[in-house]
Amino acid sequence: MKLTKRKSRLKLTIMDKNYLYKGRHFLKIGVLLVFISVLNACANPSESNTKELSEQKHINFLYNFSTNSLDPHVDSSYVPLRAGITETLVRLDEENLTVEPWLAESWEGEDGQHWTIKLREDVTFQNGKIMDAEMVKASLERALQESVAIQNALKIEKIEADGYTLHITNKEPFPEFISELVNPNVSIIDVTEEDIINKPVGTGPFVLKKFSPGSKLELKRYDDYWDGASNLDSVTFSFNEDANARSLALKSGQVDIVYRPEVESLTSLQELEGIKVESTATFRVHQMTMNMERESLQDIHVRRAVDALIDRQKIVDNILLGYGEPAVSPFLPSLPFAPSYEPSKTGADIAIKYLEEAGYSLKNGKMQKDGEQLKFTLLTYSARADLPLIAQVFQSDAKQIGIDVEIRQIDTPEEYMASNRDWDLATYSNLTAPRGDAGYYLNATYHPTGALNFSGAHEPELTAIIDKLNQTVSQEERAVLAEQAADYVHNNVINTFVLHPSTIVAYNEKKVENWVTARSEYYMITNLLDVK
Repeated sequence: MKLTKRKSRLKLTIMDKNYLYKGRHFLKIGVLLVFISVLNACANPSESNTKELSEQKHINFLYNFSTNSLDPHVDSSYVPLRAGITETLVRLDEENLTVEPWLAESWEGEDGQHWTIKLREDVTFQNGKIMDAEMVKASLERALQESVAIQNALKIEKIEADGYTLHITNKEPFPEFISELVNPNVSIIDVTEEDIINKPVGTGPFVLKKFSPGSKLELKRYDDYWDGASNLDSVTFSFNEDANARSLALKSGQVDIVYRPEVESLTSLQELEGIKVESTATFRVHQMTMNMERESLQDIHVRRAVDALIDRQKIVDNILLGYGEPAVSPFLPSLPFAPSYEPSKTGADIAIKYLEEAGYSLKNGKMQKDGEQLKFTLLTYSARADLPLIAQVFQSDAKQIGIDVEIRQIDTPEEYMASNRDWDLATYSNLTAPRGDAGYYLNATYHPTGALNFSGAHEPELTAIIDKLNQTVSQEERAVLAEQAADYVHNNVINTFVLHPSTIVAYNEKKVENWVTARSEYYMITNLLDVK
């Protein structure tokens, strides 16, 4: 394992009350009800189970997204990989931003189209079956069959299996093909198992014992794990989308590790003896996705006005309490392919000027054109607690210049935005470099075939740049093309970028050992995780 624990402490700032919607803080009775729900969600074991667990090395992990399916080839929560059930052929070396072997031992493909992948010969699935090329071929073919997004991402024409060697041919030269195999949706599983949705069988360090959809997974150690069996006997991987509830669960001792606790609770968590809070810069951006199919947003001046209404530094200070940094592009500034821009001018006056160029005027307190008020439907979702607050801030600022914003809460943003076009804007959070390269985000978000192209962008010039990027081997040339693509997105305001949030994890350091907050957010429950 080459993962390096990275820790950063950012100074907390005082909350600006004017930026937060009413009812942000729970009433005491509300807190009590939420706390009770947490206890239920974490499912207190019976007395016999409590005694059994007390004699084992066990970790309770609480995550912020729930899922009703564990099919690794289609589930966007990536829980099977994050929970240590499944693995991919390669993984990201997060220190060097390079791809390293995992289930694959080595690979070669000098022409970028014909690949030979040598598999490890000491890997078994959790049902005891040997992982050979035929099994891997079947798993990859199922992923391609189940997901159009994977078809578009991998561009595979043919797979051949020979012992422990795979021969893969792409439909076209695709030098970054191997990096796409980092994707959790191409995790390797035994596809002959009957119930992949509820009990996938992978090659990871933990076997799924029980899955309660929307609630939790119960995992046990896989003794024959190829990379060394875990010292843990078992893990409970629970879900709760309420950030305050997650913090309460850690404070009460119901869980040992909490992913993304409530930011406002961090000070009180840090004051508790034995609780450690880690903040790590990851490859994520919070963005305002714009539906380019909506008439008002087809005018670039309106899109620039939306961009100008976002006070990024104030949002970082008042909502994230400093745990993040303002964004000027989708890529974290420290990444080698991240472009450098001067921050855009923001404020109500700037937004009004852009709207006036689009033919709007402020009359009787309403921003209108041809007698109709400018209105936006803004999507958001609660699993990332800061996104609804960003939506509230935008709604408040837009109201000051006569724009009516209706906030609509949704559950699964990917599903909703892909199948519904009755919205204008969406607060959305996206990993932009989980493969250590710009290609994933640009293909997924701006290519017409991209699985995350929710804006409906279909820009021939941008598509041509991305297509050229896909066929370019030289890292220097790729960086230039990535910057050209980012420049096009920036200049044409196809989506606007709000901030890069830090990933915050809090845990009981008196008990938990070897926890690593991964920058890619992929690798969580590993065979190295232990208790003291």
